[in-house]
Amino acid sequence: MIWQWIGLAVFSLTLLPAGAAMAAGRVPARLRARLTPVRVHGWAVLALYAVAPLNAIPRLAGAAPELSLALTVAAGIVAVAGSLVLGLARLATPGNGTP
Repeated sequence: MIWQWIGLAVFSLTLLPAGAAMAAGRVPARLRARLTPVRVHGWAVLALYAVAPLNAIPRLAGAAPELSLALTVAAGIVAVAGSLVLGLARLATPGNGTP
């Protein structure tokens, strides 16, 4: 159970602020060229962050196993959606090496 608290704290301190800043359009100038659709990347990072609370909070709260499993499945779907958004943003970016 301690690992779930640690994971939730680490992801909340790293991915949440970074994703929120990117979704708001704020990114350092040196990274702007690599993260061309900045807001799209921010929403993808926030989707990946959402996996941590969806997976950890029901377990920490002692929810029923069925509810924990359902929210873990939902977290997996959100993670796949965030990854797809990130991948599609990379494909749609001009100058990414594709002809």
